[in-house]
Amino acid sequence: MKIIIDAFGGDNAPKEIVKGAVTSVNLIDDVTIALTGRKDVIEKELAEIGYKGDRIEIIDAPEVITCEDSPTLAIRQKKNSSLVVGLDTLSADDSYDAFISCGSTGAVLAGALFRVGRIPGVLRPALCPMLPNSKGGRTLIIDSGANVDCKPEYLVQFAVMGSAYLKATYGVENPRVALMNVGTEDEKGNDLTHAVFEELKQMPQINFVGNMEAREMLSGDYDVVVCDGFVGNVALKSTEGAVGFILNALKSTIKNGGLMGKLGALLMKKNFKKMALDLDYTQLGGSPFLGVKKLVIKSHGSSKAKTIYSCVRQAYKLYQNKTMEKIKESIDSLGEDSEK
Repeated sequence: MKIIIDAFGGDNAPKEIVKGAVTSVNLIDDVTIALTGRKDVIEKELAEIGYKGDRIEIIDAPEVITCEDSPTLAIRQKKNSSLVVGLDTLSADDSYDAFISCGSTGAVLAGALFRVGRIPGVLRPALCPMLPNSKGGRTLIIDSGANVDCKPEYLVQFAVMGSAYLKATYGVENPRVALMNVGTEDEKGNDLTHAVFEELKQMPQINFVGNMEAREMLSGDYDVVVCDGFVGNVALKSTEGAVGFILNALKSTIKNGGLMGKLGALLMKKNFKKMALDLDYTQLGGSPFLGVKKLVIKSHGSSKAKTIYSCVRQAYKLYQNKTMEKIKESIDSLGEDSEK
């Protein structure tokens, strides 16, 4: 598998991106990586790490798209940026299978849409991060920010794509699909959720289990959470913030707990480490942009080497399981049903 990584996207670029790429080729035998960005800087980073293998190549791209740039304008104007060069290479060269970036979310999504293009039949591609849940599994949120204004038919496709993603990639035979709402009763919600609820209830392609409140998102009782991008992004950021608050509050309590607090923390050290690992969403990789023709993964802007490796591992898993082909088949099945 050949993966392109935007070496100049994100807060810790290029050092952590390059380190993550080196870790990836060292740990995954049949993956090669192309790093896009300023060639001289990337070569310097590789030299400092001491990498001398032949499974990392560099595609020179002297420009950088920042979070301050207007996403659509930047994609059009900065054609020699690490992001645009990477996406153009992915689109034009069939030997490349995936693209990963920690850069501006808006620019990654706009670039993927305009440079790579949608799978035929897909109305709107969706961003779908995975979060750990309380039962030791994972919960998929779709959409988490790509489409803040949605029509019912968009969310219907999100449900189908999310379900196909979990089946193909993680072997979840019958993913439980829920619609995020302000209550679990059938009549709850606004005009959008009312219309989507009625559609999902009648769909044989998915295992729709009804409405779900946001507080139950990580309960482990649901596999796919369907929502528009505005609601999904707020829910995702709120969850990340809450987890961060809890971990910091725990550290502060232990620190200020005197001798007994420190002794207790020492005894619970392994348990705390396990809890932190269980809550670490970066272990699950980035957010695939489902619905575009080739695999595009958006990683967190603060990603470090460990997260880059997780994203590569995630892309490899999607590639092995032919996830993109399965998503295309799921969209095709919607068209077949409408023809009937």
